[in-house]
Amino acid sequence: MKRFALLIVTALFAAVVSCGGNANKTNETIVSIKTDFGEIKVKLYNDTPKHKENLIKLIKDGFYDDLLFHRVINNFMIQGGDPNSKNAGPDAMLGSGGPGYTIPAEILPNHFHKKGALAAARLGGPKNPGKESSGSQFYIVQGRVFRPGELDSMNVIINNQRKEIMMREQFNVEKSKFDSIRGKNDPAGFNILVAELRTKVDSMYAAGPQFTLTDEQREIYSTVGGYPSLDGEYTVFGEVVEGLDVLDKIAAVNTNKANRPVEDVRMKIEIIK
Repeated sequence: MKRFALLIVTALFAAVVSCGGNANKTNETIVSIKTDFGEIKVKLYNDTPKHKENLIKLIKDGFYDDLLFHRVINNFMIQGGDPNSKNAGPDAMLGSGGPGYTIPAEILPNHFHKKGALAAARLGGPKNPGKESSGSQFYIVQGRVFRPGELDSMNVIINNQRKEIMMREQFNVEKSKFDSIRGKNDPAGFNILVAELRTKVDSMYAAGPQFTLTDEQREIYSTVGGYPSLDGEYTVFGEVVEGLDVLDKIAAVNTNKANRPVEDVRMKIEIIK
């Protein structure tokens, strides 16, 4: 199994939900992630039930006890939940472990990568077209604050990147045609086919949903921060309601070349309510 990678922001939203919010609303599930740096309390969303129920089950089973935050990148996120990290030596490569299953994506436009967002890690690339989540690995977004102009540029860049991914996928579909033209040593024909494919992809992309930041997202990303380029790509299924300062402390630790903290950062997760 390949390493789960992240191809890889809260707000003035309802009285800054990530910094406090109302942790006592009816039917809300709150979990506590305890570390040597302090406690992070996270609210799980009800409208991502598969991810919520799976996390609750794993917590009740003691799955996360003594696991590491094995991948930490300052101004980006902290990631944990690999069962192989529990007794891992200092040189162990982590990030590929899980419970042996994935979870269907529950990517919703109303949940995005603001600071404090809880999201599921996943295998990236064409081998996971359904964007299914890791069965256990998760990350908590730290991110950074973006200027409005940066958000404008990001909007354009992300759409271009996603269009290029679609272009590569369509190129693979038409691979036999390209191979035939190469075999005939016909560069003019090759360029014509590329142009035709580009026109097709442009039309396909224009007809589908494109990456566009809402006014709410722009407000949050430009005030409290986050990591907007991940929106629409990973399932966000909760948010920090207490302990953003702990998130910042963990994100700031010294790490090695594999982004693993030099000093282990262990977790214990419990259900509060």
